[in-house]
Amino acid sequence: MKHKEIARVAHEINRAYCQAIGDKSQVPWERAAQWQRDSALLGVKMHADFPALGPAESHKGWMAHKIKEGWVWGPTKNEKLKTHPCLVPFEKLPVEQQAKDFIFRAIVHALARARK
Repeated sequence: MKHKEIARVAHEINRAYCQAIGDKSQVPWERAAQWQRDSALLGVKMHADFPALGPAESHKGWMAHKIKEGWVWGPTKNEKLKTHPCLVPFEKLPVEQQAKDFIFRAIVHALARARK
């Protein structure tokens, strides 16, 4: 699979997980904003290029990208205001939010191995 395909799968699995924990804010890949697709693709490339990175490093990379794009911490995710409640260190995230980084990493590693 190509990185873009892996990003799409990771996005859809993340969307399903979010729905399972009561977060209905995620839209299908085809309707996702370009910044959201780019973020997933960046995460895929990071894990494909540096497979030893763990979930905490994944979150740190995600945070750095968000901050670079002008996002700040806020109690709710708001695309227009660029606020996100997960802009905190990994260890301060609720376990259900930490799980997303574990899941994303596992998807990338499984599908990247399938490419070979």
